[in-house]
Amino acid sequence: MSEPEILTFGCRLNTYESEVMRGHAAGLENVVIVNTCAVTGEAERQARQAIRRAHRDNPDAKIVVTGCAAQINPDLWADLPGVVRVLGNEDKLRAESWTPEAVGSGHAVSDIMAAKETAPQLVTEFAGRTRAFVQVQQGCDHRCTFCIIPFGRGPSRSVPIGAVVEQVRALLASGYREVVLTGVDITSWGGDLPGTPRLGQLCRRLLALVPDLERLRLSSVDPVEIDEDIWRLLENEPRFMPYLHLSLQAGSDMILKRMKRRHLTADARSVIERARAIRPDIGIGADVIAGFPTEDETLFSETLNFITETAPVYLHVFPYSSRPGTPAARMPAAPVAVRKARAAKLREAGQDSAQAYYRSLLGKELNVLMETDSSGHSEQFAPVRLVDGMVAEVGHIERLRAVAVDADGLVAERV
Repeated sequence: MSEPEILTFGCRLNTYESEVMRGHAAGLENVVIVNTCAVTGEAERQARQAIRRAHRDNPDAKIVVTGCAAQINPDLWADLPGVVRVLGNEDKLRAESWTPEAVGSGHAVSDIMAAKETAPQLVTEFAGRTRAFVQVQQGCDHRCTFCIIPFGRGPSRSVPIGAVVEQVRALLASGYREVVLTGVDITSWGGDLPGTPRLGQLCRRLLALVPDLERLRLSSVDPVEIDEDIWRLLENEPRFMPYLHLSLQAGSDMILKRMKRRHLTADARSVIERARAIRPDIGIGADVIAGFPTEDETLFSETLNFITETAPVYLHVFPYSSRPGTPAARMPAAPVAVRKARAAKLREAGQDSAQAYYRSLLGKELNVLMETDSSGHSEQFAPVRLVDGMVAEVGHIERLRAVAVDADGLVAERV
C-alpha cells in the first residue's frame, strides 16, 4: 500500500495530527500533504517554500494543504501551484476527507470557532520516532495579544480520560515506552468535561489505569495552571518525568501584561523554585518571545536578567512575528534586526544555562530512551549520546552514566 508524503510544520500537536492523516490517507497515490503552522511568519514562509519545491520536483503531485495557516487564510494557500485541496483543522482529521474522490473534489474548511468537541483519534505509529504523542486537548479560550492560534484551532475542547487511556494502551502494544501528552493549551484540559477535572487528575488516573506505561511527559504548560496533582506526581511518581516546559513568553511584568498573559514573573519564578526544591535534577524549559512590541532596552534587560537568574535549560526563543488580526500587530513594533539581536542574546544565555545544567549531571546515572543506536534523551530530557564505539537498541531505555559534556549535551557510558 502506498503512503502519501507528509510535510509537518510547527508544534507537537501537528506531529500527532500528521500521523492521524497518514492513517486516513494510506493508499492515496502521488499525494503530498503539507500540515502548516501559523505561529510565525517564518513558519508560513517555510511551508509556502515547501509547497513550491514539491510542485517543482513533481508537477503531477496532488498537494493538500492543511493546518492552522490554511484554516485561517484558506484562499492564500489554494492559489499556490499544485494545490488541489485545502482542508481545515477539523476536516483534516475526518477519514472521509481522504478518499480518492474527496482529494480531487476541492476545498473543505469548516468554521473552527463552532467546534464543540474533539473526537479521539487512535494512532499507533509515529514515523521515525520512539516516543509517542497523545492529543488530550484542542483549541484555546484565551486571547494573548500576539497569538493567532485560537482562530486556527477554535475553542478549548478536552478528550475524555477513557479515550486517552485507550490510545495509550494501543501505543504500548505497538512498543512505545514513553508518551507525551499534548494539545494547544493542555493545562485547560477538563474545563469542558463533567466535574471539570484538572490535568493532574488525568495524569494520575492514566498512570494508575495503565501500569505498564514507563514514562509520561507533558508538553508546554502555563505556569499558573499547574495543579496540586501535578506537583504530587513530580514529587512521588517515578514514571512521571522530571521535566516542565513553561509557556513563559517574557521575563518582564510590563511585557507580560501587554501580552495579556495570565502570569507575572513572580509566578514563573515560584514555579521554577518549587520544581527544583521537589526535584533538584529537574529539566526546565521555556518559550520566550524576543522583541515584543513596546519592548525597549530596559524591558528586554528584565527578560534577559530573568532568564539568566532562573536558568531554564531548554530555551525556545522566537523573534516576535506580527500576526495580522491580533492586538499586538497594532502596537509599535521593534525593528526586525533588533528582534533578531535580542533573540540571539537570549539564546546565548539559554546555552550557558544548558551547559551548566549538563555539568551538574556529570557522574550521575541516567535512564535514557534511545532514539538512534547512539543517542537519546534522559528522563530530564537531557540529550545524551553514547561514547564513541558504543551502540544500543533503538527504543530501549538504557541505564547510563554521564561522563562528559559537549556542545550538544551529555556523553555517557553504560553503568
